[in-house]
Amino acid sequence: MPTYDYACRACGEFSALRPLAQWQAPAACPTCGEASPRILGGAPALGALSSAINRARARNEASANEPRSTRSGHGMNCGCCGGAKRSGKTRVAADGSKTFANSRPWMISH
Repeated sequence: MPTYDYACRACGEFSALRPLAQWQAPAACPTCGEASPRILGGAPALGALSSAINRARARNEASANEPRSTRSGHGMNCGCCGGAKRSGKTRVAADGSKTFANSRPWMISH
């Protein structure tokens, strides 16, 4: 259910959860019980959010217009720019057979 803003003549503004079907109907004031008309309240307080949420929101907004592509450079977890060579789980024996260190032998790896 969405939250709508209402204005009571005696008590002032308040918010109430209402079903979508009742978006135009007046709501009872929680203080005095008077039927109060719906008003268009202000914008949500996005500035009051934490910096982590603001960064995530900005990243999501940027990705909507400019999705990250692996064709235009290095993708996520690029192995060539990491500096040190990462050790994988695959071990190759002298005869060419492969074993998987610390792994279940029936698992398929890539």
